[in-house]
Amino acid sequence: MRRMPRLSTSICLCFALTAAFAASSAHAQNWPRFRGPRGAGVSDLKGVPREWQESDYEWTVDLPGVGHSSPVVWGQTLFVTSADEEGRRTLFCIDADTGKQKWHHSVSLNKNHLHHMNSYASGTPAVDEERVYVGFADADHYLVSAFDFKGEQVWTRDLGPCSTEHGHGVSPILHEDLVIICNDQAPAENGAAPPSAVIALNRHTGDVVWHAERRSRDASYATPIVIHPEGAAPQLIVLSGANGLAGLDLMTGREIWSSGELPRRTVGSPVYAGGLLFATCGQGGRGEHMVCVDPTGRGDVSQTHIRYVRDRELPYVPTPVSNDRELFLWNDDGTFFTVDVRTGKNLSRQRIGGNYFASPIMIDGRIFCVSQEGEVVVLEPGDELRIFRSPLGDPSYASPAVANGRVYFRGFKKLASLKARS
Repeated sequence: MRRMPRLSTSICLCFALTAAFAASSAHAQNWPRFRGPRGAGVSDLKGVPREWQESDYEWTVDLPGVGHSSPVVWGQTLFVTSADEEGRRTLFCIDADTGKQKWHHSVSLNKNHLHHMNSYASGTPAVDEERVYVGFADADHYLVSAFDFKGEQVWTRDLGPCSTEHGHGVSPILHEDLVIICNDQAPAENGAAPPSAVIALNRHTGDVVWHAERRSRDASYATPIVIHPEGAAPQLIVLSGANGLAGLDLMTGREIWSSGELPRRTVGSPVYAGGLLFATCGQGGRGEHMVCVDPTGRGDVSQTHIRYVRDRELPYVPTPVSNDRELFLWNDDGTFFTVDVRTGKNLSRQRIGGNYFASPIMIDGRIFCVSQEGEVVVLEPGDELRIFRSPLGDPSYASPAVANGRVYFRGFKKLASLKARS
């Protein structure tokens, strides 16, 4: 038998350091916005269990009031929002290792009409290495504010009226020195509507860098993403029923292309997978239309770059998640579909049970989602889909966050940390 050559000590050490670096990088991953890095909802964190009991949470804390926003995490610092019935909105800063509150900041805005399944704290903050950025709104004010990690308010900007029919719920995102906010508004009771717009603020000062007005029809709750098409400049991807999917120039807000109006309201956010963009719309708790768009076009691409349309078996509120080959549709009614990214055809269908507003995320190839009833469901794809169920212990509409070697789950009134196993 031929013997394998022995590896030198230096090569072994190199392998060990590479493995350790990869493991520490996964544990150090930040979750800076709604659905994490790039808004993709994907993490490579290893060691997260498939199922657990309430006693397995590393820690849980109660949050005053009610909220449906997701946590965001930078390093060992976590931010989440909540609000009371009188309209007092609060940003909490929490130690991500222990769950202990570091500070909070509250603002009192007017009570405004809410859908009975919405809250005054449904928009997720965004965070970078220096500050957290949060938006709160009522019918007359849309306040976007920046705080440093010590709790000092750096700046605040009032974007004006926010007419949404069901209440505020859009989340800001960051790109380089910009804080970007979509404000696609609905007509007010008198039939008039403030102009819909996408606004870019300077993240250091809060000054308006650009303001791009858009058509109005109904409020959109979709959070934008930034994509980097091969061989092209990055684009800001925004979504609303009135405008459909659109790619904007990140430096000016100028529209590069648009897919055209969609038939229903947009709640779920756009998804970029396999070089294609996906967007859903619907009404009454059911998705009714999904469009797949090639983002390399210019101008009106409704006749040239729409690759396919799907008009059934779709989510309305939950945003899909993808591994670039398959698109996973976790529907509001607890049905789950695996779809071929290139064709839109079903590869599998499974009845999960429960009702869902949270968007699924993918952790190390498994798909996690929290039901409205407060059950965490984990799906393990394979020749046969395996389903695991674990309790959160609190109703939830919020998508989980993955950072700091942990998964953070947010219920109406509760925040829980599940630590990955080494």
